[in-house]
Amino acid sequence: MFFKHHTRGPRGRGGMHAMFGGSVRGERGGRRKQFDGTALRLILLRLIEQQPRHGYDLIRELEELSGGTYAPSPGVVYPTLTLLAEMGLIEEAAQEGSRKQFAITAMGSAHLAENHDAVELLFERIGRMGADGATADHAPVMRALDNLNAVLRHRLSRDGTSVTTILDAAGLIDEASQKIERL
Repeated sequence: MFFKHHTRGPRGRGGMHAMFGGSVRGERGGRRKQFDGTALRLILLRLIEQQPRHGYDLIRELEELSGGTYAPSPGVVYPTLTLLAEMGLIEEAAQEGSRKQFAITAMGSAHLAENHDAVELLFERIGRMGADGATADHAPVMRALDNLNAVLRHRLSRDGTSVTTILDAAGLIDEASQKIERL
C-alpha cells in the first residue's frame, strides 16, 4: 500500500549526445531523446541491411541491443521508415503475414558505406547503453528509499508515537547507513 515502484533510466551524457534522440525513461519518469533523426535513420538502415524487418521488429531489436534501456516509440520508427523509403534507401520486401517488411536498396547500402564511421559509433553507443544501465541502475535503491520514506511518514504521523519509537526508527536507519557504508 505504501510501496512505490519507480523506473529510472540512465542519465544523458555529453559529447556525441547531441546526435542521439529517440527516447528512454528519464530521471523523473519522463521521456528524453536518445537519438536524433539522422542517427535513428542510420541505425534503422543498418538493422534492415542485416535482414528485412518490420517496425516492431526494429523496436524489439533496439531494445535488445541496448540491454532494455532504449526502445523507440512506433510514433518515431514508422515515420522514419516512411522517410527512408521516400529517400530510396529502403523498399517494401516480400512479406510474411500482415506486417510490412522493408529491405535495403543499393542506394541504402551505399549510404551506409558513406557513413560507416558514424554507424559504428552509434552501435557502440547502443551497446554501452545496456552496460551502463546494468552498472548504474539505481532504481532498486531509489525504490527502497521511497518505501522507507513512506513507511516512516505513515508510522511517525500516528497519534501517540512515543519517543522510544522515534529513537528506535532512527537507530535502525543509522545501523543500515553504517552497513551500507561498509559495502
